[in-house]
Amino acid sequence: MNEIDAVQKRLFREVADLHGVPEGAYNLRANGESIGRNTTANIDIQSKTDVSGIDIRIKDGTKNESLHIPVVLSESGLKETVYNDFYVGEDCDVLIVAGCGIDNCGNQDSQHDGIHRFFVGKNSQVRYVEKHYGSGDGNGKRILNPVTEAYLEEGSSMDMEMVQIKGVDSTNRTTIAELKKDAKLTVRERLMTHGEQVAYSIYKVSLNEEGSSADVVSRSVARDTSYQKFDACITGNAPCNGHTECDSIIMDSGRILAVPSLEANDVDADLFHEAAIGKIAGDQLIKLMTLGLTEAEAEEQIINGFLK
Repeated sequence: MNEIDAVQKRLFREVADLHGVPEGAYNLRANGESIGRNTTANIDIQSKTDVSGIDIRIKDGTKNESLHIPVVLSESGLKETVYNDFYVGEDCDVLIVAGCGIDNCGNQDSQHDGIHRFFVGKNSQVRYVEKHYGSGDGNGKRILNPVTEAYLEEGSSMDMEMVQIKGVDSTNRTTIAELKKDAKLTVRERLMTHGEQVAYSIYKVSLNEEGSSADVVSRSVARDTSYQKFDACITGNAPCNGHTECDSIIMDSGRILAVPSLEANDVDADLFHEAAIGKIAGDQLIKLMTLGLTEAEAEEQIINGFLK
C-alpha cells in the first residue's frame, strides 16, 4: 500500500474505523487515486476502463468476509465522480464498509460524488456501512453527493447504516432500491448538521414482489441555521410490508422538512409512515443538570444518545 500522511490516516479512522491495513478485500482511495488494493479468493476487485471506479465481484457462497472501500480527500479544490458496481453472488453473507472523509484547509470547494450499484443474488445478506465526515479550517466547502442503488433478488437482504455527524457543508444523498420476492431492506440513517450546512436525504423504494419488505428510519439533529430535508417514498406493487420513519431534533434556528410518503398499487400492500420534529424537552435538561452537568453538556448527552 502507498504511504499515507497523518491527515489521511485520521480520515480513514473516522469514516471506516481503520487503524491500519484492513483484513480481507479492500480498495483504499485518496485524492483521486487508488493507494492500496487487495483481493481474496472470493472477492475480486477490478478497475473500470471507461469511467473512474471499480467492479467488485463476490462469489456464490461467500460467508463472513469483508470489503473496505473508503475514500478520502485532503487536497482543496479536488472534485471527482466515482462509479462502483457490486455483484454479490447467491447465498453470501458479507460486510461492505464504504464512506468518504474530506479535509479542506483551502479556499476552493472539494467534492466527492460516489455512485454505488448493488446487485444482490438470491438468499444473500449484505451489511453496508457508509459514513461521511468533514474537517479542515479553510473557506472551501466539503461536498458529498452519494447515490446508492440496490437491486435485491429473491430472499436476499441488505442492512444499510448511513451516518453523517460532522463537518459536511452540503450533501444530497439519494438511495434507490428495488426488491423481489421475500427480499428485505433495512436502513438506519443518523445525521447531524450545524452552521449553514444543507443535507438532503432521498429514498425511493419499490417493493415489487410478494413478501418483500422495507424499514427506512432516519434520526437527525439540525443545529444553528442548518437545513435538512428527508424525502422517503415506499411503493408497494405486491403483497408486501413497508415502513418509513423520520425522528428529528431541531435546535437554534435550524430548519427541517420531513416528507415521508407511501404509494400502494396492490390491495395487500401494508405500508405506514411516521414523522416527528421537536426540540429537546426541558425536563430532560433539568434532570441531567441536577446531576451536575451544565446545560451545554446536558444537550450533548441527549443528542449523543438520540443519534446512537
